[in-house]
Amino acid sequence: MPIKLPSSLPAFDILDREGVMVMADREASRQDIRPLRIALLNLMPKKIQTETQFARLIGATPLQIELTLVRMSEHQTKNTSAEHMDAFYKSFAEVKDQKFDGLIITGAPIEHLPFQEVTYWEELCEVFEWTQTNVHSTFGVCWGGMAMINYFHDVKKHILDAKVFGCFRHDNLAPASPFLRGFSDDCVIPVSRWTEMRQNEIEAAQGLKTLINSPLAGPALVEDPDHRALYIFNHFEYDSSTLKEEYDRDVDAGTSINVPSNYYPNDDPTLKPQNRWRSHAHLLYGNWLNEIYQTTPYDITQIGA
Repeated sequence: MPIKLPSSLPAFDILDREGVMVMADREASRQDIRPLRIALLNLMPKKIQTETQFARLIGATPLQIELTLVRMSEHQTKNTSAEHMDAFYKSFAEVKDQKFDGLIITGAPIEHLPFQEVTYWEELCEVFEWTQTNVHSTFGVCWGGMAMINYFHDVKKHILDAKVFGCFRHDNLAPASPFLRGFSDDCVIPVSRWTEMRQNEIEAAQGLKTLINSPLAGPALVEDPDHRALYIFNHFEYDSSTLKEEYDRDVDAGTSINVPSNYYPNDDPTLKPQNRWRSHAHLLYGNWLNEIYQTTPYDITQIGA
């Protein structure tokens, strides 16, 4: 089954060319089925790139997905046109009375700031509380996951001396987890961050379980059953070229940056980077959606009851 997107959204044509099944509103309304309502709270500056990355992953399942793009109510983006935001996004204030089967909260390039100094922190805390009554399952990604685990469990974010940057091998710590169904014993995940969450502090928090961990990059995927949430601190959703774009941007700006580890063949940035995470990315998000489908109420109004 396809993902339901507005036909004028840039991601629609991109995913259609890639072979991802996409369906416009008109065709979707003919199917006698309740699609899963998934919201994407997009905190990244490059909105179109990010919405396409996540739509690609959640659109690759046998389920019909209705994607709602959400932004913070007062924060104004500087990197995406106002026309795009007005056409395709709803503010949190506009959707807060609605129910969703799933919510993805993206990362944001503000990891150097203490959480309380983020301009929209107060509203984001309202979002976190709202997930407990209006969302069946939440997936916090990178900074979004760090912010959520800090809010609910007071797990601290620690600044690193050097950026963790590249593709790092991670261990599957919970092969019986439904979220890791089909996973290999280890997998490669792109990482790009100046901060970390520490495993000993996650273990000290009540009710959390680390599912994927890297000896070099630290904990990556954490389950929080009490809050019906997953937190991933790395970037399965990245395109093949995303780390290259970040590296080239920093080189052009004269910023000191290491070549992303284990990304280019022979770590040579003149060569085409290799994607070694795509299959596990689809597995993870497919498993998450399957768990939502198996457990969410058919009557969407019963979510959070």
